[in-house]
Amino acid sequence: MSEDSKKRLAKAYLYSNTAPNDERKKRFLDFLKNKYQQEFELLWVEDPKISSGFKLIVGNEIYDWTRKGRVQQLKEMFQERVTDAAEKEEPERIDYITLLKTSLDSWKLEAIPEEEGVVIMVGDGIVFAEGLESVVYGEIVVFDSGVKGMVQDLRPDSVGIILFGDEEAVMEGSRVRRTKKTAGVPVGEGFLGRVVDALGNPVDDQGAVMSMDYLPIEASAPEIIERQAVDTPMNTGILCIDSMFPIGRGQRELIIGDRQTGKTAIAIDTILNQKGNDVICIYVAIGQKASSIAQLVASLRKKGAMEYTIVVNASASESAPMQFIAPYSGTAMAEYFMRKGRDVLIVYDDLSKHAIAYRALSLLLERSPGREAYPGDVFYLHSRLLERSARLADEIGGGSITALPIVETQAGDVSAYIPTNIISITDGQIFLESDLFFSGQRPAVNVGLSVSRVGGAAQTKAMKKATGSIRLDLAQYREMEVFTQFSSDLDEATKKRLMYGQGLMHLLRQTQGAPYSLSQQVILLVAGTAHILQDIPVGQIADFRKRLLAHFKVQASDLCETIDETGILEDTDKERIINIANLFLRTYQREMEAKKAAAREEEAAQKEESARNA
Repeated sequence: MSEDSKKRLAKAYLYSNTAPNDERKKRFLDFLKNKYQQEFELLWVEDPKISSGFKLIVGNEIYDWTRKGRVQQLKEMFQERVTDAAEKEEPERIDYITLLKTSLDSWKLEAIPEEEGVVIMVGDGIVFAEGLESVVYGEIVVFDSGVKGMVQDLRPDSVGIILFGDEEAVMEGSRVRRTKKTAGVPVGEGFLGRVVDALGNPVDDQGAVMSMDYLPIEASAPEIIERQAVDTPMNTGILCIDSMFPIGRGQRELIIGDRQTGKTAIAIDTILNQKGNDVICIYVAIGQKASSIAQLVASLRKKGAMEYTIVVNASASESAPMQFIAPYSGTAMAEYFMRKGRDVLIVYDDLSKHAIAYRALSLLLERSPGREAYPGDVFYLHSRLLERSARLADEIGGGSITALPIVETQAGDVSAYIPTNIISITDGQIFLESDLFFSGQRPAVNVGLSVSRVGGAAQTKAMKKATGSIRLDLAQYREMEVFTQFSSDLDEATKKRLMYGQGLMHLLRQTQGAPYSLSQQVILLVAGTAHILQDIPVGQIADFRKRLLAHFKVQASDLCETIDETGILEDTDKERIINIANLFLRTYQREMEAKKAAAREEEAAQKEESARNA
């Protein structure tokens, strides 16, 4: 063959420990001619790292016949068989040993080409590579070092990849290969009670997690025909929320407010209140301090809530790619349970930090910045996430995902870019106000700006009847409170209205980590709207509330059990609550008067003793 002909031939590279003989070289050339329908020139490259087998590279395709490549091919075949078996029966019933033996018996090594590329630039968790001509957006790729990444940017001559591992293990010139798979996360019952990272790897030093399945982190939201109306309550145990802004199973309710106003506390109390309600809880921490997450997990474990909770931790020390995929991974775990007919509560804490992580990635990928330097698809970033929360129709299991996304505002500005985006996606918002928080009103829920677009449809009949006109009464109190700032002379009716409003505001105050049962909420609401607390000094309302609930637990335990079990409040039950509360009020007032009299006598005795000593 002339030198000119050799120059025109396509080149293939054979990497191995020893040079091929003429016979093997001819077999390689015949294979290439049959595969690509053209003549090749085979060039041998010595590679001492390959102890057995070889690698054949043709353009961007690689045939990995090394020991590692053969094991990988067997592993992929076994995983496919496990997936097929899981579709036919429950994963815990699969005989994995038998499945592995049959896979080994029927396995035949095939010449399957893998597409490879070369890293041309790496830094800040972002890699640019060339050569991956057929790669698709969102595909997982693997580098020589074993570090994985996900394709996030497609260009005519290169691709942008976000890294899910140690950046120092990837260098310029490193090879990267396609997996032809999208990003996924292991799921299953074994994750309950565990703390995992965004890839599903345990980070709580409790050993490996037994997964049941492997689901893609990005999935289509349920179709309209697959959904049903939100009409079953997801009680938070927080009086002001369950009474005025009820959350239903399958709803997306935003918790929004400034830093340090109690947003996470509301989400954690909601998780605590699901104990015994057969609800799976998933808490996704995005950009939080590691110490805060450790404290939160310890609190959940202490109160027995970790038994039904999964914590997905992408802390502030994690890379931007890990923070970016964390909420999608948590949602994939939630979808596993939802598809099995279970109810799931998922908390995203918080999506403003998630948007910041995505902005960092987009700027590093050299995408055009828009408003507040966020990329143009930042709305789609959260809409495709939150739309996956739904309540499925009974025909396909009837499971649900209820989402509580958290967003942090700056100086109460709800008109900023990310808050307005998420407000428009969700089914309502609970707005926490700094002024209320610092005045001692906790949870610091602003009744005027908060709303639930599901409304009374997600309330039990008992709660709906007990709530009455409390929201209207509080609105009138706020208006009157503003008006009285300009006037010192108030008539008796106005004073009573103000005392009534102050009593309701103090009634809605609640200690963190102490959610109320349905019957306790109903008792407090009925007593409050019946003006029973009106004549009690605001400083004594917390004590009165505590003792009133303890009194009902002893004197009307049957009524409490009936309300908790049926969710119904009959008119006779309401009258009974008012009568018992009035009798207790008179007893309480007598006790307070007796204490005051005793205190006065003690004070007089002390004064008389002081006078004698003088």
